[in-house]
Amino acid sequence: MWTLSGFADEIDDDPVTQFQTLNALGIGYVEFRSAWGTNVLDLDDDQIAEIERLMDRHGIKMSAVGSPIGKISIDDDFEEHLRRFDRALWVADRFAAPYIRLFSFFIPEGDDPAKHRDEVLRRMAALAERAKGHDVILAHENERAIYGDVPSRCLDIVESVGAENLRLVWDPANFVLCGVRPFTEGYEALRPHIEYLQIKDAVRETGTVVPTGEGDGEIPETIRALRDDGFDGFFSMEPHLALAGDSGGFSGADLFAKATKAFTDLLTAERIPYR
Repeated sequence: MWTLSGFADEIDDDPVTQFQTLNALGIGYVEFRSAWGTNVLDLDDDQIAEIERLMDRHGIKMSAVGSPIGKISIDDDFEEHLRRFDRALWVADRFAAPYIRLFSFFIPEGDDPAKHRDEVLRRMAALAERAKGHDVILAHENERAIYGDVPSRCLDIVESVGAENLRLVWDPANFVLCGVRPFTEGYEALRPHIEYLQIKDAVRETGTVVPTGEGDGEIPETIRALRDDGFDGFFSMEPHLALAGDSGGFSGADLFAKATKAFTDLLTAERIPYR
């Protein structure tokens, strides 16, 4: 049984509207990134308590903390960022979220990523070590312009760090925007490490983010392979249909619903049960 989640801040800044829309779409989980226009790691304790109350009221659980950890330059101070990571661990513990989404640091434009490999691996290993003792998996997302933006470097991160609590998010649109054919060029190598999927598609030629099946993300091929391989995990709606940027995206309720229907229609066509 595959499980739907989503970045509900793509629906609205207001968490009540976020959770009401998830209810209407039959989505029982949220990948929590922000509310009231404030990133999850910057919400104060009272705001977190209010989110907890609203989630309980709407019967929503947290699939992942959609953190911005690792979305800084590899040249930026890491010790301060590592302390910020403690807040992500605290939120994950508070909501019993099984995953924290994170990244592997932006590489300065024009630099060879290999130049920064050792420091990236040091930082990723430090994050994995910091998370020991917490019942959470660190899920690395293949964001554009970070070290782990293409399959070979995603694989390098998980294999070189070698931590049981560091796994991979599969984001097909982000691979497309890096010039990668996701399924054809990345799936076989990365499949043993894939724990979580972000659902958005993109057109390689234009860089436009589109609903599932309308782009070059090879999503039908990917979900068939996952089905045949017995995958059982989260698929998180991240449509980016109205706005896509380095810090996140926005769709609005109608486009979020359109993107969700495009994906669930594909699951239905492939006879894949989901909840």
